[in-house]
Amino acid sequence: MAKGKKLVEAITSMNDDFAQWYTDIVKKAELVDYSSVKGCMIIRPYGYAIWENIQRDLDRRFKETGHENVYMPMFIPESLLQKEKEHVEGFAPEVAWVTRFGEEELTEKLCVRPTSETLFCEHYSKIVQSYNDLPKLYNQWCSVVRCEKTTRPFLRTTEFLWQEGHTVHATAEEAEEETIRMLNIYAKHCEEVLAIPVIKGQKTEKEKFAGAKATYTIESLMHDGKALQTGTSHNFGDNFAKAFNIQYTDKSGKLQYVHETSWGMTTRLIGAVIMVHGDDNGLIIPPKVAPIQVILVPIAQHKEGVLEKAEELKNTISKIARVKLDVRDKMPGWKFAEYEMKGVPLRIEIGPKDIENNQCVFVRRDNMEKITVGLNEVENKIKEVLDEIQNDMLKRARENRDNNTFVAKSMDEFDMVLKEKAGFVKAMWCGEKSCEDKIKEEIGATSRCIPFEQEQISDTCVCCGKKAKHMVYWGKAY
Repeated sequence: MAKGKKLVEAITSMNDDFAQWYTDIVKKAELVDYSSVKGCMIIRPYGYAIWENIQRDLDRRFKETGHENVYMPMFIPESLLQKEKEHVEGFAPEVAWVTRFGEEELTEKLCVRPTSETLFCEHYSKIVQSYNDLPKLYNQWCSVVRCEKTTRPFLRTTEFLWQEGHTVHATAEEAEEETIRMLNIYAKHCEEVLAIPVIKGQKTEKEKFAGAKATYTIESLMHDGKALQTGTSHNFGDNFAKAFNIQYTDKSGKLQYVHETSWGMTTRLIGAVIMVHGDDNGLIIPPKVAPIQVILVPIAQHKEGVLEKAEELKNTISKIARVKLDVRDKMPGWKFAEYEMKGVPLRIEIGPKDIENNQCVFVRRDNMEKITVGLNEVENKIKEVLDEIQNDMLKRARENRDNNTFVAKSMDEFDMVLKEKAGFVKAMWCGEKSCEDKIKEEIGATSRCIPFEQEQISDTCVCCGKKAKHMVYWGKAY
């Protein structure tokens, strides 16, 4: 084989065509396959294993803060959906309807859930009577359906997996506290587990969730300079409570409306992992979420004692990491390329010469560094190296985001930045929707969030020149 020739072919360079690079990876790394249902994806075992690890960490964090899992129906009667007008208008273009069961026409159309606010509200209206019943902290793991015109695996599909939390509280203060708490949980999950740095902030009125009093978001920057909304948390106030008559008797015997929240994360997170960390050889998966943390590849496995020593090593490693031993009858180089494509954080090679020297070779996927490790040191060294990989991936992603975050003080500067570069743009805003619309129309950027950590870049709005109210992160987004 010619020197430098790739063992795994057909990955488009991300610099040549980022969209095609992404599609190549999700297919070649065996994360998804396309289904016969337009806009829907088949999540293959390797892709689903990543989702299970995401789910496991989030579920633990939810339960540690007192949340319980429930399950709601996937169908919503039209009359129920119509109860909160602003909410249903926000979702109307995306809703899929069921009009017939078997041969029988339904007397009332059923919506296939695009989200479950109305179902939770109906349930809460039945089970909440007294202040003693509050708070109710529920979460649901399920799939939802939204009719998307343009789809891409994980990022935007007609059906996708997610979790949706729905809680009710006695006071506005408790609801706001819950909304922020869940946003912080999302931020910690992204940074601590997925090694994806986030910007925390509030959505503008134009961008907030339909029916919400306030929407908070975490925003991340992808390799191509586009933004991705990685999680949202909504404070509904008593909007839904009034529409669904969710009331409780307080300690003084007076009827009060509850205050509600909703928050969600989806399989879109897998797309974020691909686009934040991947390279032209494939995926790079953070150790904490990787289905296989260590791949063990025997060299010259036909020689006496190699497979036995590799099996012994696997048994040692399995106590501390998710490990796989590949004994297929394929050349080591092919195995190396395959697991690089799949983004396995750490490869361990062991062959006759290694055994003779009582050592093995570690190869990090994130930077391809090779480390010779004594067999008696493997157990301690694996944990150290996996932790280093996890931390280094977050550090590099944060540096990439910071190096691709720019400042604009005028529309000309704003336009020039996004034409010549790609990334977040920090600019001041007066708070008027007309300016937000103009920025989108003329420059193609949307407001990503009003960050909690404000900076005074200038005193005036980047668009109209009037007094500025907020510093906003702007960008082109998925």
